[in-house]
Amino acid sequence: MVHTVTPAVVPLPRRPPAPEGPVGTAATANTRPPAPDAVRRWYENELGWPTVPGSPVRLPTGVAFDVLDVPARAGRAALRHLRPHSPVALRADRMWFLVAAGGADEVPGLLDWLEWGALAADLLTDLRALGTAGHVEAPVPPDAYVRDGLGAGGPGAGGPGAGGPTAGVHALGTRSQGAAVWLRPPGPGYEARSSLPAVSAVGGGGDAPDLVRLVETVANHCHRIRLRRTDDRSPACSQYLPGT
Repeated sequence: MVHTVTPAVVPLPRRPPAPEGPVGTAATANTRPPAPDAVRRWYENELGWPTVPGSPVRLPTGVAFDVLDVPARAGRAALRHLRPHSPVALRADRMWFLVAAGGADEVPGLLDWLEWGALAADLLTDLRALGTAGHVEAPVPPDAYVRDGLGAGGPGAGGPGAGGPTAGVHALGTRSQGAAVWLRPPGPGYEARSSLPAVSAVGGGGDAPDLVRLVETVANHCHRIRLRRTDDRSPACSQYLPGT
């Protein structure tokens, strides 16, 4: 009699659980960026903003808004000067402040009026103003829209005060790849020009933050960053810093 031996079935090794990071930053290896069509629909249908044809989705500047593109380190200091619904985005180590269309053209004159003088040209290498004929990558829309296909009025969508500590958390997976994300996403009723920083008359009121204050703040902090770079190479660094 021939005896056959059935080989033991060895289970496949279990895949180790994905590592977890800090609270709210669980592993995002399976996080996929939203479809370009969904991104384009949100901007065009929900906000009424035009987009540039092609992929990735881009937003033209000089139409609905202009952009101040500054180092994130300088941008953090300016956040406190903005109202919660003023749109602000982040891409890598750069921060984007949406300002009223035409604001980019005002920046060189504002730096001169703020008495930056010869330093203004150097500042403009860090403080970039994007206006007519420019464009920026479209930041990832709020999570609720991408996940559930909801409009901006749906649960959890961006809107008034939607710039809390979890803003942009949904995009951590794409942020690591350098994608732009909203720190303070826009929402219906808050994308109007009246909500964006603009040049106002001296002493003027209104709900819109003043572009002068925004430019003054980021210019000062851009200059401080430049001084630190110089200080790394030279122990003596004593340049005039307007506003201090």
